[in-house]
Parts: sequence; C-alpha cells; structure tokens
Amino acid sequence: MILGFWLEQPVWLMFALLTAGFLGVCLVLSLLANLPGTRAAGRVLATGIVPPYIGVVAVLLALLTGFVANDAWERQRQAGRVVQSERAHALAVYDLSIASTPDMSALRGLLAAYLDAVVREEWPSMAETGASSSVAGRALGQLLQAAADPRIAVEAGQATHAALLEAVMQLRSARSERLALSASHSDESKWLTLMALAVLTLISIALVHWERPPAQAATLVLFSTAMIVTFGVIGLHERPFDGPLAMSSEPIRLARIAMVSGER
Repeated sequence: MILGFWLEQPVWLMFALLTAGFLGVCLVLSLLANLPGTRAAGRVLATGIVPPYIGVVAVLLALLTGFVANDAWERQRQAGRVVQSERAHALAVYDLSIASTPDMSALRGLLAAYLDAVVREEWPSMAETGASSSVAGRALGQLLQAAADPRIAVEAGQATHAALLEAVMQLRSARSERLALSASHSDESKWLTLMALAVLTLISIALVHWERPPAQAATLVLFSTAMIVTFGVIGLHERPFDGPLAMSSEPIRLARIAMVSGER
C-alpha cells in the first residue's frame, strides 16, 4: 500500500519521497559509522570485505531494475498503440458508413456519441479511478447493435456489412484493452524488492568504506542520487492512463473533429 501511494503522487512529491527515503538510510549508515558506540562493531563486520563485494548485490539490483523499467516502458508503448488503434477503427467505421449506399447518418451519430463519451466521461474516470464510463459503454453497445442490423447487408451488400461489423468489433476490442491497462495496478512486490536491493547495496557501500567516512558519505550520496533518478523516471511511466505522464485523449478528440470537418 505504501509503495502504491508513492506511485500515485505528483511528480515533485514522488521524487521528494524517494529523496527522503534514501537520505534517511544514508544518514543512519553514516551515524553508525561515526558514533563511538557502533563504529567498533561496524569495523569488525567490515574487516575483510573487499570492494568487489559491492557488485554482488548491485548486479542483482541492476538486473531487476532493467526488468521493471522494460515493463513500465512497454506498458506506455502498449497504451499508445491501443489509443491509436481505437482512433483508426473509429475512422474506419466512419469511412465505411460514408462509402456505403444506404444512409447511415444514424450510425455515424452513434459513433460520434461514443467518441464524445470517451473524451468527456471515460478519460477523466480512468484518470481518477481507473474505471470505465457507463455512458461510453452504452454508446458503444448501441453502435454495435446498429452495425449488426441485417438490413445493412441487404442494402449495402454482405462485404460492406462484414467490414463495418469487423471495424466496430475492433473498436470494441481496442477499448477493452485500454480499460484493462487503466484498471491494472502496479505490482508492489517488484518495487519492494527493488527498494530492498537498493538498501542492501547502500549497506554494502557503507561497509566497504567504513574506515573512510568522507569517502563513504560521497559514495552513498552518488549511488542514492542515481537510484532516485532511475526509480523516479521508471515510476513516471508505470501508469499510462492516470500517472504523471498519462496518455492524452487527443487522438480520439482529433478523430471526432475529423469526422465533422471531413479532413484527416
């Protein structure tokens, strides 16, 4: 829950919480290395530990950080592809309705109502709670019912009806993928493991430099700074529809405008 709370904060607070956490660990380790009561015990523990030992834990941290970063960036890329796919299928439905012989103005009206509901109702709902909009759901259901009308096959031909129905089904599929990405929550176990490995790496650095407090402080600060930047940037991409770098509804809005103006 704590890690989930951290990921839901604004950018400045996210980095502030990271900085406070790493700074707190660094201060504790520095105090343990300098206080008379703990310095002797730490010297006993640090004796015999060679500098390459830092790499043992750091390699595990680097590998897991790479996996988590790849997962976050892939979610962001997938969100972008889903939004563009939804836009493309909406335009395909519109183009097919224009190209067919019978008048499909009613179907285009339902398509416009769906896109308006997505922009005005569903996108804010995804940003706030990650949930869908019942208004958009009903609009899409009505659009699917209109596209499935058997009279279209009689008046426009079987091929046109099949293509129109397929485009609407693809539109529905794209929306389902978008909602699935929005509703999925971050896996806190991977972040907990990352934080634990980062703390263990800080402890390793502190033990290796136990006899040299200035060098210990410098290396702790440098490593903490690198981790704050890395974890912060990964956290920015963790939630594609409700995070600090949330996807915009602009592609859907532009598709709606294109239908009105007739320009792409």
